[in-house]
Amino acid sequence: MKLLGILLAASLALNAALAVLARRGVPGGSGEVAAVAGGASVILLDEPTAGMSHSETEYAVALIRRVTQDKTLVVVEHDMRVVFDLADTITVLVYGRVIASGPPAEIRASRAVQEAYL
Repeated sequence: MKLLGILLAASLALNAALAVLARRGVPGGSGEVAAVAGGASVILLDEPTAGMSHSETEYAVALIRRVTQDKTLVVVEHDMRVVFDLADTITVLVYGRVIASGPPAEIRASRAVQEAYL
């Protein structure tokens, strides 16, 4: 449980850092330092674009893509445009139950996903 708490705290800290950097338009170098300072191979983000404008979201997605290159990214996100833009594999949950999992094209075509989110 302690490890989960540490991972959650690290995820929240990175999430906050990415949001601030994106909003301020800081060049990607600072974001890269925030994401890889600990040498993490797995990056966890919880709704990294929540509350952002369209342009801030675009910048944040580009920054997330850059700092997670060659790493595993686990992201919880309700903005399906962000999910489709970042993910190679998507797992969709509704009320904690997996309703679909697969590549973006398969998820986009899923009737269950369309009814729930699209």
